[in-house]
Amino acid sequence: MNQRLLNSLTEVERGLVAETERDALKTLDEDELLELHQRIRRARTKYVKNYRRGASGSVAEHGGRGHAYAKNQRDRDKAELFETSLARVSREVAAAANRAASELRSERLAAARSAASGAVPAAAMATEADGSASNPSTRRKTTKTTGGLKKDASTRATGARRQAKRDARREAATS
Repeated sequence: MNQRLLNSLTEVERGLVAETERDALKTLDEDELLELHQRIRRARTKYVKNYRRGASGSVAEHGGRGHAYAKNQRDRDKAELFETSLARVSREVAAAANRAASELRSERLAAARSAASGAVPAAAMATEADGSASNPSTRRKTTKTTGGLKKDASTRATGARRQAKRDARREAATS
């Protein structure tokens, strides 16, 4: 990282970038990573917006995009810094989500295996012991209104007409 760029960061921004270092990211759980991702994204958006506004304003002043390009270097560098930080955090969020998904999948499979073998899962035993097992809902299923029934029938009829046209074209092409 460029020392000049680091010196131009505020303390808050410097702390935010430091939170995206590999060692710091490993200590965070999925929710903390998502919160950090949101903060980094806001900082990146801020500097991208500042850069674009400054660049568009200085084009007329400097007489062209090429001359205006060099005048807005700090915001461009900060936007790039936060973009790379955001990429690091995004990769870590994806890894944490994959870990959580595989854990949930293994728990679900273990519960299915134990249910198939007749054993009661530990979580179910805990709720039975507490007496806090959830009762199934006694609420009746809602019935569709006339408008819903008509719309569903219309959709089915449209699909049937479309399929009939397709079948007729295929039949005409083969004969």
